[in-house]
Amino acid sequence: MIKDIVTDIAFLSQKSDDASILDAQIAQDLKDTLLAHNEECVGMAANMIGFLKRIIIVNNNGKYIIMFNPVILKSREEYEVEEGCLSLQGIRSTKRYKKIRVQYYDEEFKEQVMNFSNFSAQIVQHEIDHLNGIII
Repeated sequence: MIKDIVTDIAFLSQKSDDASILDAQIAQDLKDTLLAHNEECVGMAANMIGFLKRIIIVNNNGKYIIMFNPVILKSREEYEVEEGCLSLQGIRSTKRYKKIRVQYYDEEFKEQVMNFSNFSAQIVQHEIDHLNGIII
């Protein structure tokens, strides 16, 4: 189900709780909402649709990847970039890494480890920041 986008900074600043397979409907709602906003958005975290659960979705070169409880294991090649966000107005500067290695659980709650680079890595980092209550 497509959900409204949360813009309340106090809510978005809270850290999210670990997710479980019981949160599968939140993941589906996240995907539905991202697809509804696919022209202006390439990733989303569950808190952006009102759930403080550690779930994100990213558009990885046209393939949508849902991640439960993602953790960045390794990062390298730091750079500065400007980003926008569907939940926030304007563009902000932040630091990101060009290459990251992420551990997460997929939609079947099987553990995965995946490498991301460049723009895909930037998206994942932005969404993990949301889970940690970090507002760029």
